[in-house]
Amino acid sequence: MAPSHVLKCCQKVLAWVPVAFIALVVAWSYYAYVVELCVFTISSTAEKAVYLVIFHLSFFMFVWSYWKTIFTPPASPSKEFCLSKADKEQYEKEERPEYQQEILRRAAKDLPIYTTTASRAIRYCDRCQLIKPDRCHHCSACDICVLKMDHHCPWVNNCVGFSNYKFFLLFLMYSLLYCLFVAATVLQYFIKFWTNELPDTHAKFHVLFLFFVAAMFFISILSLFSYHCWLVGKNRSTIETFRAPTFRNGPDKNGFSLGCSKNLREVFGDEKKYWLIPIFTSLGDGCNFPTRLVIMDPEQLAVSSQNEPAKSSGPNQSFPTRPLSESQNRLLTSDSQWVESGPEEENVKSGFCNASCA
Repeated sequence: MAPSHVLKCCQKVLAWVPVAFIALVVAWSYYAYVVELCVFTISSTAEKAVYLVIFHLSFFMFVWSYWKTIFTPPASPSKEFCLSKADKEQYEKEERPEYQQEILRRAAKDLPIYTTTASRAIRYCDRCQLIKPDRCHHCSACDICVLKMDHHCPWVNNCVGFSNYKFFLLFLMYSLLYCLFVAATVLQYFIKFWTNELPDTHAKFHVLFLFFVAAMFFISILSLFSYHCWLVGKNRSTIETFRAPTFRNGPDKNGFSLGCSKNLREVFGDEKKYWLIPIFTSLGDGCNFPTRLVIMDPEQLAVSSQNEPAKSSGPNQSFPTRPLSESQNRLLTSDSQWVESGPEEENVKSGFCNASCA
């Protein structure tokens, strides 16, 4: 046990090496820009003042968003997704997979779960002993199930998911702006040092390398930021891009997409004044998400449910019957037109959800 414990401690310590590297690079860039460039190289007081104000603003927002990305704990499923004590004991005693699935289906019947495994089974984590909500995955590095997990990022030593995805995007954006500003303002002095228009001083080394480092990081971060902007527009995670979530109708990469505007609001929230500030404003609880099915026209729902009554994923297979309601997510309030109806129409909606959403 002791060697295993020591190994885990070493892994935890080593996991902070990339973060420490970034911190050192950022600290050096601050010194090189403020001291070597602004204090020792730039002669114009007005130019110094403008550069320092803009630099410190971008630096502060970059560090703030990076800090929030690192130290915001990944969100885990709520207790309602855990099996009851009786179900857990029965599940552990049962060796036949089909009967284990029956136990899981019974436990999940009232949960807002609409995705399954590729083999149409309930998604269950044996490690955490809980039924996985939609878009939730187990992270082997953090050893927990993470809501709306995107990926585990070594540069922040944390899982990027529902609780900190907005912070991660802002971190990429502000680091991009930080590198762009540094590279753009250093460029003229880089050229002057390179062409020997300025005398050789101890600042020359810092200014030359500051430009190279800023330009290099800008190019690398630009591709990553562009990719995640595309993901937000499509309402996908990195995991879902490579392995599409499976609904009753089969795999669908666009199953959670509500349109670019609503996809953006799902991550950044309803109030635009908070979009660029690293405070949590994402919509929902991370355990259930509106799908394209929920905002379909009610008449289309009825027609679809009549045309596809025979679709099922296996004998005696039952999945959650509750569609997401307007009250569960504000994204649906503007377009969703669920009308107040009697038991008959409610059965039609519920039936369609059973046939297509699970």
